[in-house]
Amino acid sequence: MEDNFEKYAVAVIITFGALIVGGLMAAAIGFHDRDAFLFALGATTIAWIAGHAMIFDMPRLYAALIGFATLMAIGSTLALVF
Repeated sequence: MEDNFEKYAVAVIITFGALIVGGLMAAAIGFHDRDAFLFALGATTIAWIAGHAMIFDMPRLYAALIGFATLMAIGSTLALVF
């Protein structure tokens, strides 16, 4: 594995940002669901911070933040469905 964490960190930031902002936030705005929008916004913010944790070589914090961002994305999806 390469020691170039910046490349992977930027990939995480762009992937989570594009998928969550582009998908979940747009759907929440379209359905006028404030809870789903706020969950998606929180997931995006946490994933953005996780990219910085990767840059600073903090793997446990990175894993915890990505896990929490995933849970918030699931929460946003469930808020849209129910």
